[in-house]
Amino acid sequence: MLELAFRVYRDTQKRHDQLFNRFIMRPIAAVVVAALAGSPVTPNQLTLVNLAVFIVAAAMFVAMPTWAGGIAAVIVLEVSYCFDCADGMLARFKKVASKTGHLFDFFTDELKAILLAAALGVRAWQMGGMGLGAAGWPARDARFLLATIASVVVVASAISLTNFVRRPEISGRETPVEAFYDASASHRPASTLARLASLAATFLRWLGHYPSHIWCWAFFGKLDAYFWLYLTLNAAYLGRGWLGLVVRFGRP
Repeated sequence: MLELAFRVYRDTQKRHDQLFNRFIMRPIAAVVVAALAGSPVTPNQLTLVNLAVFIVAAAMFVAMPTWAGGIAAVIVLEVSYCFDCADGMLARFKKVASKTGHLFDFFTDELKAILLAAALGVRAWQMGGMGLGAAGWPARDARFLLATIASVVVVASAISLTNFVRRPEISGRETPVEAFYDASASHRPASTLARLASLAATFLRWLGHYPSHIWCWAFFGKLDAYFWLYLTLNAAYLGRGWLGLVVRFGRP
């Protein structure tokens, strides 16, 4: 089993991946894939399991508004993410990767992003915590509910933007199946300023990759602060994307 898991891990690696994925989650997911490789379980079925487990995690964030409840919810969330990694790895290992499978996976990721924003916002409303300007807001403060609505709108809009700019009619190119499961080749920026900008972008992508670090926020009892970070990152992405669209479509 371990030998097969090692082969799964080796054969399904991405060229560029999050450190959390490469050294923690994908090795665990490789064991899951090795156990399922000889079974009739499909990658799409793992995607459905991933979504179902995530829904449980989101419900736990709301139903268990305590420090221990937050830890438990994050554990379940990471289990969901393990299946999220395993579905693509199983597809690559069995050589059944497809555009439709990727699109279904991305669709479930969209649902999870919105669920996370809503669940963290409602949890903050239940418990109280950090508000705008780092001021403390009490439990059941209606401002948290307004922020929750705003976060859902922002995240849903960011997802819509991503879908729009990825369309071949907008991007100008068709994306091969392989690109859905592997990062594009990177190039080293020429100037120091460009390298600094690239490092900043990498850091922001890491911040936006919640499975890598949401457990830290839960451990320190700061999921309310993470809610605002998650909202801010998505709002920044949305603003940058809209700036590009305004420049492109607003010119004479």
